[in-house]
Parts: sequence; structure tokens; C-alpha cells
Amino acid sequence: MRMPEATGERERPLGLGDTARELADGSVSSRALVERALAGIERTQPVLNAFRQVRAEAALAEADAADRALASGERRPLLGVPVAVKDDMDVAGEPTAFGCAGEFPARERDAEAVRRLRAAGAIVVGKTNTCELGQWPFTEGPAFGDTRNPWAPAHTPGGSSGGSAAAVAAGLVPAALGSDGAGSVRIPAAWTHLVGIKPQRGRISTWPWAEAFHGITVNGTLARTVADAALLLDAASGNHDGDPHRPAPVHAARAAQQEPGRLRIALSLRMPFTATPKRLEPAVRSRVVALAERLAALGHDVAEADPRYGQIGLAFVPRATAGIAEWVDRVPDPARLDPRTREAARMGRLLGGAPLRAARRAEAVLHRRVGALFDRYDVVLAPTTAAPPPRVGDLARLSGWRTDRAMIAACPYAWPWNVLGWPGVNVPAGLVGDGLPVGAQLLGPAHSEPLLISLAAQLESDQRWFERWPPAS
Repeated sequence: MRMPEATGERERPLGLGDTARELADGSVSSRALVERALAGIERTQPVLNAFRQVRAEAALAEADAADRALASGERRPLLGVPVAVKDDMDVAGEPTAFGCAGEFPARERDAEAVRRLRAAGAIVVGKTNTCELGQWPFTEGPAFGDTRNPWAPAHTPGGSSGGSAAAVAAGLVPAALGSDGAGSVRIPAAWTHLVGIKPQRGRISTWPWAEAFHGITVNGTLARTVADAALLLDAASGNHDGDPHRPAPVHAARAAQQEPGRLRIALSLRMPFTATPKRLEPAVRSRVVALAERLAALGHDVAEADPRYGQIGLAFVPRATAGIAEWVDRVPDPARLDPRTREAARMGRLLGGAPLRAARRAEAVLHRRVGALFDRYDVVLAPTTAAPPPRVGDLARLSGWRTDRAMIAACPYAWPWNVLGWPGVNVPAGLVGDGLPVGAQLLGPAHSEPLLISLAAQLESDQRWFERWPPAS
């Protein structure tokens, strides 16, 4: 990886696409890149704690194999590029603890998304930390400690894909996979100044789980730029024969190079109903409104309008808690789980019958109700969170009910799109307070990733958020 010439800047790691191009033209070796990634992980792990598993020996062997393949003329989209994946995804030879304590067996084969990354030539240097069973917007727990935000280590990077976000934001890897069941890609992307793509349900397989958390959880990508997040999305996309959702392919990387055209954009600041107190903090609101103003200046028609969410929460809770109950049954030592997890699992067992079936049936009605907004608008712009990232420990030490209230208050905007199964893209919205990142979501109807990615790329060209790095990175 090269230092920018004659700028006086610190050496900055290249992005995903640039790294792949430098490998292809012989400017750098895969072994050098993997060695650098491993050294960065070792250096930052005592503070950031981004990784649960580090595949040092295996990754170096795979890098050597990639260098031999490159030297022989072989070319694949990510051949030799180091990346990371979240620890809810199986990597052959490694355990999948999903934020839990206990001795988990090594998995025999890769998850489908990991298999596809490897087929594209990527090297998985490690598995990143996530909170227990991905339930919360922070990445902390007794099984692995506290994962911290590279922008402000006293604060969380978010969750549940907080380890992946911290790793990318700190420049340890150019991009990473996460998963999003209630905002778990978009929230940490917002709180670490990254692009985070939550794709259409089924775009990236969740196999060996046919429908992760009954369809609300999808795999997604985190990177510093839209083009890099789109490139990783293309590499990981595709289906296993057992997948129930198989959307037609899209070309995300191509979309990142295209103009979106003039769009009708709904600025939506209203929060879905949850029966709990919540408030959009003025500093976050001002950053999202500033992006809306820039979109208007770029030629789009922007007006305030809100989706009709109704009681969408009734279609979320049974699916989320039933999914937790199923995962708890796979944990080798459930007694070591957080009491909040066991409480959620008990609720999931109660809601796993008729309420779960009713929640699934409600999806078609919600598609029509929420989707009616797209008769008048092409894209929704909304805050990703209502607040900047909280301090480490602020949410992790609360009781179950107080955790739910605090979580909803901080992150009330992201989860409805998981019920719908539709795509969304977090884009950086700037810094608030003492340099804490916040973000905004671009949300669309079914299969709208190309449109959202094109619009995000246009906004990125205007905002150039990728030029800002954490102060201590």
C-alpha cells in the first residue's frame, strides 16, 4: 500500500478496488497486504478489540497462493485482497460463536457468502466481534470484552456489526461483511463514518440459515466508499440452492459509476410507533437536513414526507425473538448467556407459533402500505439513528427493559426496512459534538439497490466523506 505522494499525509491504506487493481498490476503482493493487516490487528486489538478470531497462519498461506496465482496470470475480482467477516458467518476451520461465551466447534465449511468471497479471490483475515446473537446496537459482552470506536474509543462503534465497522474505519481491512437484522450494518456504519449497504432480502445468501431470524436479517457490506461497498456486494451476492429468496442479479459496482438522474426524494424524520419515548437529537437532525439540502442543490426534488408504518413493530418482535430462541438452542452452554438473551428467548418461544405466522402474513400488507409512498417518490432519506454513538457501557449494563428503551431511543429508524426486506444504504452525514460520526439512510422499494447506490455515489462525489479518517487511525 502506497503513501500519497508529496502531501505530508500519513500513510493511508487503499480501498478495496484500488487494492485489487494494485495486486493485478503487480504493484504490491498479497502477502505484504495480509502481513500489514495482521500487524494492524495486533497493534489495535488491545484498544479497538475488533476481532474475535484472527486467521494469521491460514491467511498468510492463502496470500502466498494468491501471489502464485497472480504471477501465473490468473485474475479474479478480489484475488489476494484481505477482508473480514462478522462472527455470525461460518468460516471453515473456525468456530462461529456469534458473540456468545463457551467452546464452539470449528465449522466444517464456509457459509455461502464466505464461499463466494473466496471464489472471488478474497482472503478472510479474521472474524469480527458482534454482541450476543446480534441483538443490540453496541458490541460489548463478557465473552470478548468491549469493541471501541476508532473515532472516539470511549464510545461504541455500534452494533451488532461493530467489529466489522471498527476494522474498516481504522483501516485494518478495506471492507468487511456484516449482517443487518434491525440496522446492524447501517447503525455501525453511521457511527463510524462508513458506507453500509443493507441489500434486498436474499441478495447475499445467509445459508446455512435459509431465513436468518425469519427473514429480517440479511448480510451486507461496509466500506469507506460507495464503490468499495458495491464491489464487495457483487462479490458476495448469490444464492445457495436452499435459499427461499432469490432476487434477480444486480450489478452494484456498475451502478456506483452511473448517474442516478433527477429523483423525487422524501425527507422522512418521523419515527415509527414503538410506545416508548424517543427524540431525534437536534445535532443529528441538522446533519440529515444538510444532506437533503445538498441533494436538492444537486438537482433532485426533495420534500418532507413519511411512510405509513402503522403498527409495523407487531411484525418485527415475533420474528426477532423467535430467531433468538432458535439460536439459543444451538449454544453449547446457554447458562453463560446474558440474562437479557435468555429473557428474549423465552419471549420468542411464546411468540413462535401463531404470532410468528401472523407477523409473516402481515408483510404483504406492509409492502402495500409503506410502498404507497413510492408512487410519489423514488427514494426516502431518513436519519440512520436518532443520536450519536453512546459511550461504552451505557447500554451494556442495563436491565432487559431498560436496554430495549435505550436502544429504541437511540436507533428507532432502521428496523422497519428489515421487516419489509427492502434495501437501504447508510451514508456518512458528518460529525457532531466532540467529533462523533452520524449517518443518514437512503431507503428504497424492493430491488432498488442500483438506484440507491447511484444516488449514494453522487452524494459521495459532492461530500467526499472518504477523505476524513479517525484522528488516531
